[in-house]
Amino acid sequence: MEIGNRHFPLNVPFQNGPIKGQDIFVPLDYIIGGTKMIGQGWRMLVECLSVGRVITLPSTSTGGAKSIALATGAYARIRRQFKPISKMEGIEEMLGRIGGNAYLMDAVTSFSTKGVDLGEKPSVISAICKYHLTEKMRQVVNDAMDVHGGKGIMLGATNYLGRAYQGAPIAITVEGANILTRNMMIYGQGAMRCHPYVLTELLAANNPDADESLEQFDQAVFGHIGFAISNLFRSLWFSLSGARFTQAPFRDETAGYYRSMQRYSSNMAFLSDVAMAVLGGELKRRERISARLGDVLSYLYLTSCVLKRFDDEGRKADDLPLMHWAMQDSLHKLEVALEELLDNFPSKIMGKALKLVIMPFGKKYKRPSDQLEHEIAILLQTPSEARSRLGAGQYLSREQGSLMGDLEQTLENVIAAEPIYNKVCKAAKQYLPFTELDKVADKGLELGVITEEQATLLRETEKGRLRAINVDDFKHSELVQTVEKAKPKRKPRATKAV
Repeated sequence: MEIGNRHFPLNVPFQNGPIKGQDIFVPLDYIIGGTKMIGQGWRMLVECLSVGRVITLPSTSTGGAKSIALATGAYARIRRQFKPISKMEGIEEMLGRIGGNAYLMDAVTSFSTKGVDLGEKPSVISAICKYHLTEKMRQVVNDAMDVHGGKGIMLGATNYLGRAYQGAPIAITVEGANILTRNMMIYGQGAMRCHPYVLTELLAANNPDADESLEQFDQAVFGHIGFAISNLFRSLWFSLSGARFTQAPFRDETAGYYRSMQRYSSNMAFLSDVAMAVLGGELKRRERISARLGDVLSYLYLTSCVLKRFDDEGRKADDLPLMHWAMQDSLHKLEVALEELLDNFPSKIMGKALKLVIMPFGKKYKRPSDQLEHEIAILLQTPSEARSRLGAGQYLSREQGSLMGDLEQTLENVIAAEPIYNKVCKAAKQYLPFTELDKVADKGLELGVITEEQATLLRETEKGRLRAINVDDFKHSELVQTVEKAKPKRKPRATKAV
């Protein structure tokens, strides 16, 4: 057996590549699980993927999003264009999205991996996690690149974003490409596994005992019919009443979310039965119908994880902006998926009738408000317990060479330096650039309005500020050498004599 060359996907080292073999003999006792597992390789692979897709890519994406949330909040407070760029509304929009997505992603990862700890092999949940969290990571890193600007695009030792941006499509592509996962896997598997009767009907239909098969099938079918009728009336009632009269486990700001999720759960169940009845086996081939039903299922799961996290962490008021953003963004997208599903239903007449049942008054949820994103932007740029909870588990050590630790220290220094800077400007009766804090320190000492300790803080802040915003540069010869080393060594091609 020859382990050949290695692939190099988007500058991220991968232990993948072509392996060649000839006359390879594998003893039977080398088979995982022994001889009794002969012929079970595909099932074992799928089960491993079901577990792995909950852990590897979602956790990597979530960890990256949390680090990016802290780094982008700190950078936006440190970086100035006449004022901290974090105070600009365009930047606040990005910070709000980054923080809200990081909170949601951490909630989903924490809850989903607990299932694996309990021994579950959650194939549908793993597909939801893999698709949505890798897509959200791509959104987070794109937003962070926009905020960082030149700092993000100049590769070098102090760039903590460039390779993440470059490598984001890898997570999108591997372990089941996201197009496949969304369009076929989430709902394709979920329709049978999550439905209380469909899998039973299929098993009954394949039962070799005809009498037992008929009895089981009849019970399942009649149960299915009753279930569908019940969900029709539940959907109609919830839609007309806005689900206001349903129970919620809490009587606080989350109550409306719990009620809405009950409503959309009934809608989801009802639409699944209608789609299966109308399309039958064609449903799996109608990928965009399947994808939108999968979106509804996914957002119900994502919002469940968010509410679970909020409750597990003590329902803290400081976390409300993050929780509200995650819930409103997800429920808005759920409603968009429902609307697009009904507008594009194969039977136009049935689509309009279903829309009257499920969305008689249109969509309820809008995108998160500007005010909510403003609150999250403040949270990301201000050290606090809520910010620490959001970034829990990230490497923020203040030791030499830790980029994230240095950024966190500089953020704290900037916040501490601002009142000292204002004091010197007031005493000097003139505007002094915040981008020259070393000169501000000298001026403050000259006027006698600050102590030597405060002057030292200003000078340290200026050094950290420059480290945070400056980009790496290289000699022309260094770049040429790097490019030459990276060029593949090609053998000269023989040419025919003329």
